[in-house]
Amino acid sequence: MASLTLNSLKQIMKSIADTPGFDRVISKVNVLSASPGKVVCEMKVEEEHTNRGGTLHGGLTATLVDIISTTAIMYSERGSPGVSVDMNITYMNAAKIGEDVLITAQVLKQGKTLAFASVDLINKSTGKVIAQGRHTKHLGNS
Repeated sequence: MASLTLNSLKQIMKSIADTPGFDRVISKVNVLSASPGKVVCEMKVEEEHTNRGGTLHGGLTATLVDIISTTAIMYSERGSPGVSVDMNITYMNAAKIGEDVLITAQVLKQGKTLAFASVDLINKSTGKVIAQGRHTKHLGNS
């Protein structure tokens, strides 16, 4: 599926956000660029994305790690979304309402049955790392 165009990748993200399930929380994520195994997105933090403290909710951060890394895996040689087997997130700085977050997902390694990806969430104006995630997905047997 690495032959996807940037426009078709944006359409996939839109269709994910337009579903009635939980994934619609990514409706404000914009895809900026994509190359095989790498996807870069951005999102402005709005009130709906925050916790009681007024900063980016940790659960949404985890969802962004999940969905954007899966998109990078889909935009690679195998082109398969797979199923999550492990994911971890390290939270380093808060993102407040109105701040723009740059989300970069990169496939680190892809084997016959597993794919490993990393995701960085960066404050676009300050360059500070908000969170870093690692995601392992089982791709099934080929």
